[in-house]
Amino acid sequence: MDYRFRIARRYLASRREVSLISIITGISTTGVVLGVAALIVVLSVMNGFYDFVRDLLVSFDPHVRIVSAEGRGVANADSLLRLARETKHVTAAAPYVEGKALLLHQGTTTANRVVRVRGVDPSMVEAAPKMTTGTFGLAQDASGTPGIVLDRRLGRRVGLVPGQKARSVNTVGLLSAPAIERTLTQVFGSPPVQRFEARGFFQAQGASNEKQVFVSLTEAQQLFQTGSQVTGIDIRLDNLKRADAVKAALQRKLDSDRFTVQTWYDLKQSLYDVMRLEKWGASAILGLIVVVAAFNIVGSLTMVVIEKRPDIGALQAMGVSQTDVRRIFLLEGALIGALGTGLGLVLGLGLAFLQKYYKIVPMTQAESFLIDAYPVVVRPLDVILVAGVAFGLCVLASLYPAARAANIEPARAVHLDA
Repeated sequence: MDYRFRIARRYLASRREVSLISIITGISTTGVVLGVAALIVVLSVMNGFYDFVRDLLVSFDPHVRIVSAEGRGVANADSLLRLARETKHVTAAAPYVEGKALLLHQGTTTANRVVRVRGVDPSMVEAAPKMTTGTFGLAQDASGTPGIVLDRRLGRRVGLVPGQKARSVNTVGLLSAPAIERTLTQVFGSPPVQRFEARGFFQAQGASNEKQVFVSLTEAQQLFQTGSQVTGIDIRLDNLKRADAVKAALQRKLDSDRFTVQTWYDLKQSLYDVMRLEKWGASAILGLIVVVAAFNIVGSLTMVVIEKRPDIGALQAMGVSQTDVRRIFLLEGALIGALGTGLGLVLGLGLAFLQKYYKIVPMTQAESFLIDAYPVVVRPLDVILVAGVAFGLCVLASLYPAARAANIEPARAVHLDA
């Protein structure tokens, strides 16, 4: 074993003439342990919430979407569908029509509300919403009435009962803005309202989807008077992480002046950016614990240098160079950092995995959320980053005491000892 490492370890573990030095060193090490553990736990929980929200949104949003760059709709949907399906990692592609309309029921105004209508092809839907009542049936029945699927809370608030034979109970109307505009330009006539039969309720994965309803693609085109045009093309992939690669491949094939390709991140970029900012903001605040511990390391090592001044003088008198003296105290700081970082990783990862597999900390008022405990996702990159930063701060904190020890004059140090 290198003599410098043995001396550094002895200085760290041996009993002190001044007990305050051991206390400060212990406080420094404890600070590093708590700081690293807190960072691991907080980053893991933030990652868990990020993945949870992402999965909720992607359950409704596509992995990749193609829309018109001018916002006028897509006319050549068939050619875009072929192009998308030929792209690597694409498992499904389907056109959609989306817009806002007024939901009418039983001729009353108390239940009328603006909803976001989404027209899809029932035969091409790969990720239908989770149904709680009825079925995801959008096709026309024997009488020619098309189907509609609503959010469970919205359907109950309106008063719909899917599956009932009475038409007045489970029939709603949709009135679009183009229909209202066309009526205003006519002298006589009332707005044309399209009637739909409620076939089922789905479970909305978040408040943003509560006012969303599904109809067939053909009915949506008639409702919003888009003709054969669609709003865009939704694409599902075999791996969510390949969205950027698929986006780049599609952009090379498509005219950027006519089409815009968006990933799941682009569709909700502001929300994802805020969540990432919160993650690193909380990490920066908790990182102050490690910074304070590093300042304590400066103080404790400086006191060790003062206490061991005669020993340092004796070492230099025996031929130990200033560089080696400096390395002794740098190694002592590294030992404190390694000990604190290692224990912090064990504590932080232990708490994170306990929460992940045993859910030791439940969510308060879990009945109001879609999860019953704080989600945890441990990312190796976060662990490496936290460990590297904590260990690096401890080594940096030992630079000043090491430089001070190296500058001690051997003759003066031995004289002071005498």
